[in-house]
Amino acid sequence: MRALTQIASLVVLGACLAVLPGGFAAPPPPPRIGVAVVNITPPLGIPLAGYYHARGADGVQDDLFAKALVVDDGQTKAALVACDLISVPREAVVEARRLIEQETGLPGAHVMISATHTHTGPVMARKSARDDMDGGSSTPAQEYTARLPALIARAVAQAHEARAPGQLSFARESEPRASFNRRYWMKDGTVGWNPGKLNPNIIRPVGPIDPEVGVVYGESADKKPLFTYVNFAIHTDNTGGTKISADMPGALARVLAAYKGPDMVTLFANGACGNINQINVRWAQRQTSTNEANRLGTILGAAVFKAYMDLKPVADATLRVRREVLQLPLAPVTEKEIEEARALAKQKDKARFMDQVRAYKVLDVVARNGQPLEAEVQVIALGRDLAWVSLPGEVFVELGLSIKAGSPFAQTHIAELANGNIGYIPNRSAYAEGNYEVVSARCAEGSGEMLVGAALRLLADLHREAEGQ
Repeated sequence: MRALTQIASLVVLGACLAVLPGGFAAPPPPPRIGVAVVNITPPLGIPLAGYYHARGADGVQDDLFAKALVVDDGQTKAALVACDLISVPREAVVEARRLIEQETGLPGAHVMISATHTHTGPVMARKSARDDMDGGSSTPAQEYTARLPALIARAVAQAHEARAPGQLSFARESEPRASFNRRYWMKDGTVGWNPGKLNPNIIRPVGPIDPEVGVVYGESADKKPLFTYVNFAIHTDNTGGTKISADMPGALARVLAAYKGPDMVTLFANGACGNINQINVRWAQRQTSTNEANRLGTILGAAVFKAYMDLKPVADATLRVRREVLQLPLAPVTEKEIEEARALAKQKDKARFMDQVRAYKVLDVVARNGQPLEAEVQVIALGRDLAWVSLPGEVFVELGLSIKAGSPFAQTHIAELANGNIGYIPNRSAYAEGNYEVVSARCAEGSGEMLVGAALRLLADLHREAEGQ
């Protein structure tokens, strides 16, 4: 009887050790990682994006790419895609996901497709009132947008095929001097937007920046660099001109490749930067040029180099993915505004800038016939360490900071302009302050806070699942 009791005790002890941290259970297998890059540079002559006037591409400064990362924990697969584009229309995201699922079996709902927001990439056909004005309705833009889903799917399929055991690590660094809030309190009591360098009427910025540089690094089982994912909140409108360019993210990729090797892929995702850019109004230096893009890419590269020293392995690479599709209310418009907008649209880029902004917003809202804006919030999480949150527009930094502050994960990345684009998404208090982003916003006051709420719910749910596994 005593021998049987000892045997039973050993069985119970062994079972406990199998589930307790630090027990003798075999460690989980390493994740399988795959990366791939597909060239998505458009043909010359295609209209370029980002401004309220048409301009055609007359050269290529540097190529544009769709960069894909696939992570597979043995049970679940997910993909992160970063495109050197102003945005990726929702219809293109849906079609790319369909093709990816068809070609790889990777669920379309597990794919996050973000854009770097370069203003020297092609205009996308986005079914906006602006399309006729800036070239979105042109044949080259329509054809390019139609081809894009297959190019994105090709990148993911190649990354999926390249999967092999690897190691994921993460770190963060702070870079407080590369970005600036572009909304300022002025001496007359108004809020100014990009009010000009050395403007004596500037008092101070209205809001903060997000200085965090989030870094995720992947290497193969034999320590070969595979990818660096960089997340930072800054508008990508540095290069200017009429040559195709990936802007600062392209420069960043070149800086990191010079250190880690030409085969390492750099994926860049903008954080919440709807009201953040690179313009230092206290510095007289011109800040729109290829050199400016290279300067910023070097600064961010230095931050990543510092973060490399602090990398720590992801403790648990178990993947979890969840999403929620919200119906956001439309910005209110009046009959008078509709009448004025129709008249202004006929003037195209001959109308004053802010009149154009207001007119195209009103016409896009009217075209929805009262149907709310569809906005997907998606979270991809690795264990309790890492989370990526997608937000479908140009999101004010205050909203992104709220998500990070409330996230239970060790490191959280905000990927704006991901899985679609509904335009500017200000925080609630900005609506009373007015100016460009608010005038442009197609969504009503409070929409940004709805996205924050959804993101925090998803983050909490996935973290709770990770704790209870």
